[in-house]
Amino acid sequence: MFAENGSGPKIFRLDSVESSGQAIREAAAILRSGGVVIYPTETFYALGAVAACEKAVEKVYEVKGRDFAKALPLIASDLQAVLCAVSQWPEPADRLARVFWPGPLSLIVPASASLPSVLHAGTGKIGVRLSSHPVASLLAKASGGLIVSTSANLAGGPPPDSPAGIDTGLLATVGAMLDAGNLPGGFPSTIVDVTAYPPVLVREGKIAPKEIFRVLG
Repeated sequence: MFAENGSGPKIFRLDSVESSGQAIREAAAILRSGGVVIYPTETFYALGAVAACEKAVEKVYEVKGRDFAKALPLIASDLQAVLCAVSQWPEPADRLARVFWPGPLSLIVPASASLPSVLHAGTGKIGVRLSSHPVASLLAKASGGLIVSTSANLAGGPPPDSPAGIDTGLLATVGAMLDAGNLPGGFPSTIVDVTAYPPVLVREGKIAPKEIFRVLG
């Protein structure tokens, strides 16, 4: 269901399978045209943009007030989309992905030269995962396979797990929001850098370190 929001963003309330499908298609159209949207993940609401669109990526930094020296995390629709976005797929990444994807595990991998450098702050590395939230996954698929997934908060603020927790000024800068109600929140995704050997645990999150190291052996 679409709710009017004056001159602000389109607000899509995901209250049925039919309305969710239409909302995702419209939100994806906004993303493909270079816009920014807010969408739900399995933990918090996220700011999304098409990863390959440099201007859209820059807008995410600007509306969030994020330091351009900090890379933006990504969500992919499937493993094929990930493989198209990397210059190399390390064996430890494959091992972890087979066990924990889709789910709250982000892998830092070598970025493809086709991606804008602003996306990864010139590091040559991207952090990417497959989301277990159906809306996030379908939105990524409908938008070309790879979208930004940074928390929908102003830099330094708490990540929002409900529409009410999203800053009104931030909301006013996006093209649309997919409203899925209250989300679980809790711990963010675990982050592992597989460009290093052995792989490095960058951030503890929903997946416990012992589970990561058990799979890595």
